Amino acid sequence: MTNPRFSTLRRIPRAVWVLGFVSMLMDISSEIVHSLLPMFLVSGLGASVATVGLIEGIAEAAAPIVKVFSGSLSDYLGNRKWLAVAGYALGAASKPFFAIAASAELVLAARFADRIGKGIRGAPRDALVADIAPAEYRGAAFGLRQSLDTIGAFTGPLIAVGLMFLWANDYRRIFWIALIPGALAVLLLTLGVEEPAHAASSKGVNPIRRESLRKLSASYWWVVAIGAAFTLARFSEAFLVLRAMQGGMKPALVPLVMVAMNVVYTLSAYPFGKLADSMNHMRLLVIGLGFLVCADMVLAQSSAWPAVLLGVSLWGLHMGMTQGLLAVMVAHTAPADLKGTAFGFFNLVSGVAMLVASVVAGLLWEQFGAEATFYAGALFSVLAAVLIISGSHYLTSAE
Repeated sequence: MTNPRFSTLRRIPRAVWVLGFVSMLMDISSEIVHSLLPMFLVSGLGASVATVGLIEGIAEAAAPIVKVFSGSLSDYLGNRKWLAVAGYALGAASKPFFAIAASAELVLAARFADRIGKGIRGAPRDALVADIAPAEYRGAAFGLRQSLDTIGAFTGPLIAVGLMFLWANDYRRIFWIALIPGALAVLLLTLGVEEPAHAASSKGVNPIRRESLRKLSASYWWVVAIGAAFTLARFSEAFLVLRAMQGGMKPALVPLVMVAMNVVYTLSAYPFGKLADSMNHMRLLVIGLGFLVCADMVLAQSSAWPAVLLGVSLWGLHMGMTQGLLAVMVAHTAPADLKGTAFGFFNLVSGVAMLVASVVAGLLWEQFGAEATFYAGALFSVLAAVLIISGSHYLTSAE
């Protein structure tokens, strides 16, 4: 008898698998850098935690702002692939600048360019998945792409750990290595994915004119609000690395924090993405926020290695339950000819929320300690859950 899980995987189009492997390679490249960057900034360049929060907030907000324009441009041109290629290429090209950075300002510039690349590729890539995947397997398709993406997110820190031991904490030399998987991602996308013909149905129509934006329903805008609430509750993962540093871990071992989080994220993203095709979305979102509250409370209580490991694992489970689901909800509530624009606006609002969350988290850390940062995250998680429950009638049409 055929295992239904593997039957579903076989029904997911080849191009979705390729996009997942492209994301995996770029995440390996990015996470080699990002898993070491907070330590490099604080111990190597003498930056404060508030500065780290500001850099992360600005960088993470840049990507969603660009996604509005790249998503809308992909709708207008009727082409997703080449915008995605351009975004991946910029992300790869930014990596050498981390290696030569002599100040926090240059790190900010490199991080900003890296996230601009993410912004250019993100909405067209997500819209491409939505174009390619059959509607009845959309949750599984987004979950699969997210799972493959997250394999890269824990492989990158593992490579960083190995190279830190091999090269005696030589951050800059390791940053140069990050260029290799980034370049491979660009090559694979260029050669391995073809633009689907039906993506060109809205070509030449301005997707951000008033008449077009009126086609975005109240259900869609409620999903956007939910996404922003989630982001306010979940500030930059750089603070997980900084919490591990407080526990006195060797610098070479600190990236294992991101490995633990992303292993759990990888293992949970596809099963929960598949579950989203048949389960109430509101219930899954609220359960996911419950795990985030637990993660924040554990991390607030202790910086000891066992507590940090448990906290980041719960954080990863929350990510696996919710991130693919939010993408599915955007895809379900957006018109076919405005999917790129819809993903763009969703990510814009989430990006502004990430800027606010990361800056506030950094300031709370500096003024009141790490505990205050994580307690605040737990409080925002509870408020986000209340928002979801109060707006459940809007979410019904998103399922």
